[in-house]
Amino acid sequence: MAAAWKLSAADTITLPFENGERTLVKYPQKRPLIRLTSRPPQLETPFTVFNESVLTPNDAFFVRYHLAISPPAEDVLNPDVFRLSIEGTVNQPLNFSVAELKQQFENIEVVAVNQCSGNSRGFSSPRVVGGQLGNGAMGNARWRGVRLRDVLNKAGIAAGAKQVTFNGLDKAVLPQIPDFVKALDIDHALDSDVMLAFEMNGEDLPWLNGYPLRLVVPGYYGTYWIKHLHEITVLGKEFDGFWMSTAYRIPDNSCACVPPGTAAAKTIPINRYNVRSFITSMSDGAKLKAGADIMVKGIAFDGGYGITEVMFSGDGGRSWREAELGHDLGKYSFREWTIPFKPTKPGAYELEVKATNRIGQSQPKEPLWNPAGYMRNVIETVRVEIT
Repeated sequence: MAAAWKLSAADTITLPFENGERTLVKYPQKRPLIRLTSRPPQLETPFTVFNESVLTPNDAFFVRYHLAISPPAEDVLNPDVFRLSIEGTVNQPLNFSVAELKQQFENIEVVAVNQCSGNSRGFSSPRVVGGQLGNGAMGNARWRGVRLRDVLNKAGIAAGAKQVTFNGLDKAVLPQIPDFVKALDIDHALDSDVMLAFEMNGEDLPWLNGYPLRLVVPGYYGTYWIKHLHEITVLGKEFDGFWMSTAYRIPDNSCACVPPGTAAAKTIPINRYNVRSFITSMSDGAKLKAGADIMVKGIAFDGGYGITEVMFSGDGGRSWREAELGHDLGKYSFREWTIPFKPTKPGAYELEVKATNRIGQSQPKEPLWNPAGYMRNVIETVRVEIT
């Protein structure tokens, strides 16, 4: 890890929406990423990265913090000092170093997508408040750690437990700013897939992605994936902190949407991913030759039911063909897909892709809207020119 911020601006990039010009900046342990804000650091992955591999490299993985004193200083993350505490409505409060977690509990792995709730927010129309992100606030990694359930069971969950809260070491500058604490219902916390992760793609977590320990909640938006996790508290009531009761909430209906410009009558905390799919092998404005054999490639994912079908259209959605799915790395992972495409005539083409999961959920033709710009999952279109 770097001892101080040593940043270098390499270039600029323009995302395809209003005020989309961004600087590409190299942070510690990272290649040049798209910077949205510097304090706290918010860094988006350039979309071309997703065509490199189904696993997003650690040095290209997006970064999202909420509180200005982020990431924490190295001294509090020192593995000789760092401790994870488990307290609250438990039979025996406990604390562990990362080394003790590794030694005392079964180590497991899961490949899972981490996606920011506001991924793609910049495309919202009408425009909404919040970070104006393109499609790069997501990434897919192989996470290694221990089951949260095993750690909680060792502490002993007392009768009447309702929720579990999670707190990281990032801090706000002013005391009146709410600490970033998230909660899971007790049944969800005891799910075998929820993990305390210390490795990412076979290496220690990067400093900017939660070193030395983070919560991994497969299939759920990144707001729950607490970085630099140091405190777990079991509660006998529902947690009412700001980041659950006020922030990160969606309309309480089947589409998490309302008519543009309106507010929801009732909201609930954001939760599981909806279905998404992307073309990664080409971008808007690409020029291709008529008669050429082109292999179109992309990714699809959902909240853990698993992708069963990806359909591709080379004519703006008038007709569809089924793509071939790549190797299945698990129900929480990106699923690669490919399909041959041979345009015969010159002109403008609209390439579209839509995915379906095991319970029949798919993607809408028109984008759905909510006031926070969350959960965009419209059928994506790439416009190319055939010459």
